[in-house]
Amino acid sequence: MVSQSGNAASPRGVEAAVVDRPLEEHELIERAKRGDTSAYEALVRAHQGIAFRTAFLIARDPSDADEAAQDGFVKAYRVLGRFRRGAPFRPWLLQIVANEARNRRRSAGRRANLALRLVDEARPGDAVPSPEAALLSDERRAELLAAVEGLREEERLVVSCRFFLGLSEDETAQTLGLKLGTVKSRTSRALAQLREEVER
Repeated sequence: MVSQSGNAASPRGVEAAVVDRPLEEHELIERAKRGDTSAYEALVRAHQGIAFRTAFLIARDPSDADEAAQDGFVKAYRVLGRFRRGAPFRPWLLQIVANEARNRRRSAGRRANLALRLVDEARPGDAVPSPEAALLSDERRAELLAAVEGLREEERLVVSCRFFLGLSEDETAQTLGLKLGTVKSRTSRALAQLREEVER
């Protein structure tokens, strides 16, 4: 296709695809820093699930966790100008949410039982387990959760971040405000204790 000036015009589909492509996280952050609230809303949507789960692991109450996550997003927006360009956003955000959750738990003084919500996502093509296998799986999960609940709090939080939230060691360290070596040693101790507990 040639334009009236004689130059080849770019195909409409390619131009549209470039214009309509989803923004990358670093682009959303830069736009949000400049006051683009829709860019920040996109960041919130991308991270709200893990923010709630992180807050829940610490606050141990759904309504407190919800408030902590929301307050964490508001605080993160206020200090977004201080976010270092090129740094990973998720652990930075989760550290703010974790602090909010700690504040909520401290002020409430609650010691509710841990109720980790594990949702098994059915993958297409997976075979449906037999009722016996499902029952055994549920029993094992209950045993494991009881064992995790029996850990000391600092170890429970590290294990929960690593294995229930799927955070890396670096992200766990930043989220909980710990040194990387502390995360490694607590994970190792906790796993040894869980292994012993489950084997018993």
